Amino acid sequence: NYRYREAIHKWDEAIQLTPEDATLYEMKSQVLMSLHEMFPAVHAAEMAVQRNPRSWDAWQTLGRAQLGLGEIALAIRSFQVSLHTFPMNPEVWKEDLSWARKLHEQQKATKTEAVQALANQKELAEGSIPEYDFESDEIVAVCAAIAEKEKALSAAKTAVIVSASGTVQTVTEKENCPATPDETLFIRAR
Repeated sequence: NYRYREAIHKWDEAIQLTPEDATLYEMKSQVLMSLHEMFPAVHAAEMAVQRNPRSWDAWQTLGRAQLGLGEIALAIRSFQVSLHTFPMNPEVWKEDLSWARKLHEQQKATKTEAVQALANQKELAEGSIPEYDFESDEIVAVCAAIAEKEKALSAAKTAVIVSASGTVQTVTEKENCPATPDETLFIRAR
């Protein structure tokens, strides 16, 4: 009747009375999956498998819960254990295991596409950096002009001096002879 919360409450009461009954955990896991509560569903299914490792339906429920979490490889393993314990189960063969394998192949293809896209982006990024000829006449001329400008600026350095009295002065310094207006130098900035 889709009264899942009440069902969980009833399963919990039954588990309190018979905590070693694997079927109760397995059924609780199914109800939790119906509520899309996958972590508790996996936990309940794992408890069922711990209580009865030979229960093919507990392994099947565990696999379905693991699929709900996106753990495809674990789900495939759980379905395989379920089939190992009951090989004639057509539901696990036709529905669960085939679906999980299809999802696994899609996951592999998606990962392959993602790796290929990253490689293409890396190649594109590496290809977009142009090659420069650092010995061309234009580059040498620009470097020479920048060096001349730097030489002129270093020959006549300017400094802003703020004295303790609060006066601000811009002073041009000569090589190794800093000019200070008075002995109370407060802040000096270039």
